[in-house]
Amino acid sequence: MGLRASSSSTISCARPVENITGFLSHPGDIIIGGTFMVHFDRVSSGLDFKSQPQELHCGMFIIEYFQNMHALIFAVEEINSNPELLPNITLGYQVFDTCFTSREAAKGTLLMLSGGNDIIPNYRCRTGARLAGIIGDSWSTGSIIMAQILGLFRYPQISYFATSPVLNDRDLFPSFFRTISNDEYQMRGLAQLIFHFGWTWVGLLADDDDYGQHGLQMVKKELINGGTCVAFTEYILTGQADRDAPRLVQILRKSTALVVIVISSNFVVVVEELLKQNVTGYIYIATEAWATLDLLSTQRYQGILTGTIGLAVHNGLMPNFSKYLRNLHPSKYLHDQFILDFWEQAFACKWLSDENSMWTDNVTIKACTENENLQSLLIEDYQRASLNVHTAVYAIAWALHSMSNCKPGTGPFSGGSCANISSFQAWQLLHYIKNVNFRTKDGSQVFFDAKGNPPAIYDVVNWHLGVKGTAEHITVGTYDLSAPDGKILNVDSKKFVWINGDTQVPVSKCSPNCSPGFRKVIITGKPPCCYECARCPQGQISNQTDAVECHPCSWDSWPNLQQDRCLSRTTEFLSYEDPLGLSLTCTTIFSSLIPLVILRVFTWFKKTPIVKANNFSLSCLLLLSLFLCFLCSLGFIGYPQPEKCLLRQVAFGMVFALCISCVLAKTLTVVIAFNATKPGSRLRKWTGVKVSYPLILICALIQLFVCVMWLFIIPPFPEIDTDTKPGVIIVNCNEGSPTAFWCMLGYLGLLATISFIVAFLARRLPDSFNEAKFITFSMLAFLSVWVSFIPAYLSARGMYTVAMEVFAILSSTWAVVGCIFVPKCYIILFRPNMNTRVHLLGKSRGQK
Repeated sequence: MGLRASSSSTISCARPVENITGFLSHPGDIIIGGTFMVHFDRVSSGLDFKSQPQELHCGMFIIEYFQNMHALIFAVEEINSNPELLPNITLGYQVFDTCFTSREAAKGTLLMLSGGNDIIPNYRCRTGARLAGIIGDSWSTGSIIMAQILGLFRYPQISYFATSPVLNDRDLFPSFFRTISNDEYQMRGLAQLIFHFGWTWVGLLADDDDYGQHGLQMVKKELINGGTCVAFTEYILTGQADRDAPRLVQILRKSTALVVIVISSNFVVVVEELLKQNVTGYIYIATEAWATLDLLSTQRYQGILTGTIGLAVHNGLMPNFSKYLRNLHPSKYLHDQFILDFWEQAFACKWLSDENSMWTDNVTIKACTENENLQSLLIEDYQRASLNVHTAVYAIAWALHSMSNCKPGTGPFSGGSCANISSFQAWQLLHYIKNVNFRTKDGSQVFFDAKGNPPAIYDVVNWHLGVKGTAEHITVGTYDLSAPDGKILNVDSKKFVWINGDTQVPVSKCSPNCSPGFRKVIITGKPPCCYECARCPQGQISNQTDAVECHPCSWDSWPNLQQDRCLSRTTEFLSYEDPLGLSLTCTTIFSSLIPLVILRVFTWFKKTPIVKANNFSLSCLLLLSLFLCFLCSLGFIGYPQPEKCLLRQVAFGMVFALCISCVLAKTLTVVIAFNATKPGSRLRKWTGVKVSYPLILICALIQLFVCVMWLFIIPPFPEIDTDTKPGVIIVNCNEGSPTAFWCMLGYLGLLATISFIVAFLARRLPDSFNEAKFITFSMLAFLSVWVSFIPAYLSARGMYTVAMEVFAILSSTWAVVGCIFVPKCYIILFRPNMNTRVHLLGKSRGQK
């Protein structure tokens, strides 16, 4: 059913049954309507329908909401004085006080649709100025009712404070727009504030209307998804006079949550109850509905609300608006009840009339005189909700401007037609509002998305206690979903002030913090934020407060005693810097010089009988092998590099095989040489080098074969042992194949055993011609060292395993040097009289 314009001024319309109050209008070529919650509360009697219901009486005049209404009037006057915007067109306005009731919001809508005089549903009983659209309402429930009515006829509606996401539905509300972001973004922002301060235990308090119910569900979902627990969820019953505040305050008292998110336009009643019961010490998180509300910013409430933080409508510049407000005066608006109420509220006075006097209940009331000066009131050009109203008016004005500038043939309608600015239809203007795009005077870009929402941006405000005891809403950050750097929430933590002026962020947790070194253990049947603390298992740490789980240290580190950090493990190996390693290194270097010194002595005295008698060339080879035996122990000292691990045991095995082979060859040479002197002996042909060198070569090749097979099949490699000693990394060489290692060592034992047996059997040969006794002692010492080495090697750990092998190498090599060569050097150097052929031969004959 369409809205019908009157074709004649003689059409008779029925008068409304009820009176129209709280209505203000000004004529113009095109009318912009507006609904405002100038009065916050209402006074109504019970409805028993036994008599005619009384008219609703509004109470509690709010200056801030009055400013919002005058932001529309100011914007209309500003546009009318602008020659570049809507030239030759004068805008008028009709504004209506909804008194924070759905009924009044619907009444105001129908009144403006009916022409502004009477409420005649579905009829417009006045010709002339057309209604362009309506700015309002200031709350979601009222806006939804208005949108359902206005959407039927496609009249544009732009709300400046309705945030419910329900209004995003373009099928239900096709003509609804708003200049404030919807609650989907705001509730996400509130949750981000909670996460930013690390609060995990919060309460939720909301109005039981569309705004509160939807907002509570959205923020609760965001909080739970982010790991925060909800201590309680309660609704403020807007249908009750006391809003159920006494019960709500008791719930707040019993809760351990210190942070409460309040999604409400009725919180003032609850705050009054908090004040009555002296309940303080809580941090309230405010939505835009009350984040900067002057009604709650008075000195009376600051013991309760100081430290409040919230998301507020983005602050913007409205030049000359403060000047406009200061120029308001009752003498200019003789029949404007809003101005009179504003005057009483601003100057705490009363207009005198026959119904009242200056004395009421023995309390003197100051009389209003019209001489009060508005210049003394602090009114800033930076506004929040008023700026949204101002922007909404300009959105309609720019849409009308685009419509008026349309050129036939290029228009957006059928056949390129344009709408007539003097007789346009509501749906035609709706097209232009959807596509409006302009900049405000403070440089902000204004446009609407597909759901009628503007760009989402909020100010983060913190309530500080001002010098006069009232609250100062200090902007401490922004929540901007279109931030160019991607940092949506941007706050300055240094600017925050909390309860009692404290600068430390309060803690709101169900359970006390678990210190580093502990982890949280969830208690069955309680929310995840309620937990106990348990010590981390051995070898694991937690380095943060309230750790969910403990983490093992990396392989090269170990927990400290508090188990809150990992310390670097001590790396253990036989180092040159270590006292043990250094002493073994010095001993090795010194010991390696002894065979060279002896070799030099033998070379110098090689013409002497004792050197000749002991096979000079074989002795030199043995001394060189002993020199290498001493040096090979250096391969066991220092950090186990891969090359060192690969070669050190092989080098040890080969040089010792060469050494013992030389000893065996010397023993056999002595035996053969002695027996070859007997008449008819067949051993004469085996004297000289025919036996010794092939024997040495064969014995060395056998050991070489074992070592090569070892290197090819399972070669040694560096190994890091983190299990043997807690907190210590043992770096050693894994022998790869223990079988190959013991085969190599066993072969050396076999050679040494054969040498010992042969030398033992030849011990009674003439002393002047053989070394059998000395070789016997040397092999006995050699075998003793290595037999003792086996259990010590198997029981030692870390660098001591390596030290044991180095000690065995040095000891066994010294046994050979000491037993075989030291006696000869003694004779050569200190008993030269015994180093003669005569002495040797004589001694020999004496034995015979």
